[in-house]
Amino acid sequence: MAIYPTAEQVQTLLAGPPDQPVVMINVLTFKPRADAKADETGEASYRRYADAMRKVVESHGGRFVWMGRVDSIVIGDESATFHMVGLVEYPSRQKFVEIMFSDRVKEIAGDRAAGLESQWLIATTAVPF
Repeated sequence: MAIYPTAEQVQTLLAGPPDQPVVMINVLTFKPRADAKADETGEASYRRYADAMRKVVESHGGRFVWMGRVDSIVIGDESATFHMVGLVEYPSRQKFVEIMFSDRVKEIAGDRAAGLESQWLIATTAVPF
C-alpha cells in the first residue's frame, strides 16, 4: 500500500471544486514498530507527526475535525486492517496541496513515514442533505 500520492492522483484532486473546502478522510494502518526507533510503535511515531501537522493545518485555515480508532468492520471485507480514521478539513484543494508540499511538512514527514504501514486518503466535498 502507498503512503504518498502519485502525480496523477494530485491532478485528479485539483480537478475537483476549487472554491469549496475539502475534507480529507485518512484511513491509517500503522507499522508495529517505528522504523527509526525499535522501542516506539508506529502509532506513536505517527501521532508525533499528527501533532505537528495539526499546527500547520490550523495556521493555514484548516482544522482537524475528528479522529477515532477502528474497532470493528461492520460492512465490508473483514480481512482489511485499518487502525485509525481521521477527518481533516482544508479551505480548498489547492491549499491542501500547498501544505502537503511545503517545507514544514517535509521537515516533519520522517515521523509519518516511520509510523505508517499504509494510508488511504480520500478527498470529499460536502453535499446538501
